Amino acid sequence: VLKRSFGLMLEALDDLKEDEVYVCSGSSPIYALWGELMSARAIQCKAAGAVVNGYSRDTKGILALDFPCFSYGPYAQDQAPRGKVIDYRVPIEMEGVRINDGDILVGDIDGVCVVPREIEEEVFTRALEKARGERMVLKKIQEGMKARDAFDTYGIM
Repeated sequence: VLKRSFGLMLEALDDLKEDEVYVCSGSSPIYALWGELMSARAIQCKAAGAVVNGYSRDTKGILALDFPCFSYGPYAQDQAPRGKVIDYRVPIEMEGVRINDGDILVGDIDGVCVVPREIEEEVFTRALEKARGERMVLKKIQEGMKARDAFDTYGIM
């Protein structure tokens, strides 16, 4: 595996299923883990996005494809021959967070959150409650309520 270009990256990419997210970690900071060609293949597999614990490249191409990619940001140098995927469809740890097959990944402009499948209902219920509370406090602040009063009244800031 280690003698092959990219290791198992091409197999991992081709094995993506509909609505899955490509997740990659354990890399060196001297090359990008994701790019436009990988995004094009992931789209063909009907994947939902990519989350890489490192850099991506071909930013304009990825944006033109409208493919969700979460990375540290852009980096020009590609992976080959510098990096190799050594396994896939295994639990992975990213910044101290364990990600298992079947977990839900939610990403937006602020980052990515991992929701373990076993507690998804509780997490989403609590997240909706928090969002509703924050919207109410936002409305009160826009109506003139002071930050201290809003926090003392609602416990949210």
